[in-house]
Amino acid sequence: VSISLSWGFQYNVVNVSLWEGERVTFEDLGGGEPSVLANESILLKGLVVRSWSNHITIQFHSQRQTQPGSFLLRYQAFVLSCTFPQRPACGDVSVSSLHSGGEAYFYCLTGYQLQGTNTLTCLNASTPYWSGTEPQCHAACGGIVRNATVGRVVSPGFPGNYSNNLTCHWLLEAPEGQRVHVHFEKVALAEDDDRLLIKNGNNIDSPPLYDSYEVEYLPNEGLVSTSRPLFIELTTDGAGTSTGIAIRYQAFAVGHCYEPFVKYGNFTSNDGTWAVGTVVEFTCDPGYTLEQGSVIIECMDHNNPQWNETEPACRAVCSGEMTDSAGVVLSPNWPEAYDSGQDCIWGIHVEEDRRIMLDIQVLNIGKNDLLTFYDGDDLTAKVLGQYGGSRPHFKIYTSMADVTIQFQSDPATNIYGYGNGFVVHFFEVPRNDTCPELPEITNGWKSTSHPELVHGTVVTYQCYPGFQLVGTELLMCQWDLTWSGDLPSCERVLLCADPGAVEHSHRVMSGQRFTVGSTIQYICNKGYTLSGNSLLSCYNHGSSGPKWSERLPKCVLTYEPCRNPGTPSYSTQISEKPLYQAGETLRFSCLRGHELLGEPVLRCVPGHPSQWSSLPPLSVSLLIPLPLYSPVSSADYSMEGANIALTVFIPVALIMYAYFI
Repeated sequence: VSISLSWGFQYNVVNVSLWEGERVTFEDLGGGEPSVLANESILLKGLVVRSWSNHITIQFHSQRQTQPGSFLLRYQAFVLSCTFPQRPACGDVSVSSLHSGGEAYFYCLTGYQLQGTNTLTCLNASTPYWSGTEPQCHAACGGIVRNATVGRVVSPGFPGNYSNNLTCHWLLEAPEGQRVHVHFEKVALAEDDDRLLIKNGNNIDSPPLYDSYEVEYLPNEGLVSTSRPLFIELTTDGAGTSTGIAIRYQAFAVGHCYEPFVKYGNFTSNDGTWAVGTVVEFTCDPGYTLEQGSVIIECMDHNNPQWNETEPACRAVCSGEMTDSAGVVLSPNWPEAYDSGQDCIWGIHVEEDRRIMLDIQVLNIGKNDLLTFYDGDDLTAKVLGQYGGSRPHFKIYTSMADVTIQFQSDPATNIYGYGNGFVVHFFEVPRNDTCPELPEITNGWKSTSHPELVHGTVVTYQCYPGFQLVGTELLMCQWDLTWSGDLPSCERVLLCADPGAVEHSHRVMSGQRFTVGSTIQYICNKGYTLSGNSLLSCYNHGSSGPKWSERLPKCVLTYEPCRNPGTPSYSTQISEKPLYQAGETLRFSCLRGHELLGEPVLRCVPGHPSQWSSLPPLSVSLLIPLPLYSPVSSADYSMEGANIALTVFIPVALIMYAYFI
């Protein structure tokens, strides 16, 4: 099936019924080689198959000459798109559209330079693709910045480690009549002969303002040049390596203070030119705490304008108490690496009628480090979860208005590198006494006893035909808003289910397991007769999975027949035969001029042996007031286990009377 360029196909499986050995294959032909999208092993009702090009083939193979399997598909076209382009490290990308003709724009963070084209276009093709490879962002080893206003100097590889044997020179030159101020965002050098020099001039021979060999601690207030240029030199040896440097610079005019700066924070001011009298107030980003300097500073001294206090620092700290309705908990020093041997505890408290949703967006800690969540306000509360190592994005809900977070780092583990730690966002959510939403399961579905997942709600999981449930079928929302068990799964059925035993019989199996092709034969015990097929075979019933060929038979109790009781004189039997099965009836009638004396219908009562329900009736002449008995030839008068012999005496006078009449 083909369609115009930039379009693809979406197939919905409406119905499928295949025999064992039949094959169905979906292949996409948009690439150099056919690519399998789906086959009979996953072809189930409700499945959606999407192509990634405008050309797809569907192949069906069956060896059955008559009545092969079948399937029903419905398809519709949709617009194909390019994949979202990869974001460059230390940069970002924005996209106008992922469809044909759309463009992707790439840019780098301050201090990095783009290597490659800054714009890519999604091209129209059988499978749309971008017009080139994504660019990358790199930090240069040195450079000259004329008329520098604001920017950053970062070492090659930052925030990763720099290389050995580097010599990097940067020259910053402010606009005419202005000076340069630098803030130290990060300085981490190996303890060998790696060195950072900042000089008050435009070359390596200018007088130094800062020398990492001479100064143990970085000045929190930064450095200010006395003229337009500022020279920066970074040298590394051939031994150790480290993260390197990140230095923010900005130019400022004479008679003004320099623009303040706080990493991982922000500020407000009453004058954007930073003239004398300007007041600045600092705040930190969520998850960070103000440390060191003052929250409010003021630009003072008309003769030599400068800030009256050092700008503060924002840092992710170890431990804290939070009562906000939303916020962030960060690993210590985030996004820098945390220290070893730490034991940090954070408490989060919201309104009493609420609970807390924890959104763990980043978890990348050492395998021997532990991040634990407690459902309460101390470490004795129930553990909601305990994690180590790395884990993708997930969420946790508390059952009450308090949660305690504990982080313990292994004293023997050293964590290096940028972005190692955790980021936990928290939100106050309504306390509606509901359990978290349970996901759907592959090859199955769920049903819920209540639209809201309140305490006592039962969720029932079931599998599609051909699959069997592994795990618990029913999950209940418990009082603590957790589910009563783990999520089950649906696995493809490879065996017939045990059909069970038949009462009053034994069975002979072809093998220990009920695999496709195996058989079971049922044999009734003595005195019982089989009703149904004695042999059952396990066979594959297509998409619904293996089934038995026949229904389970029954073993019915067998009874001895009743013998014909004989026919009394002047009477006849209706449907006369020698033997009558248990439950059958025998009806008698009289000859003309006679009437029956006794039960006209006898029933063969089941038993061992079976017996007639009563004696056969007698036929009496309508002209004789008294019953006339005569022997019955070969009659069986068995009744309730007793044999009764009848001797009939007929008076001669009666015979003579009958004769004369």
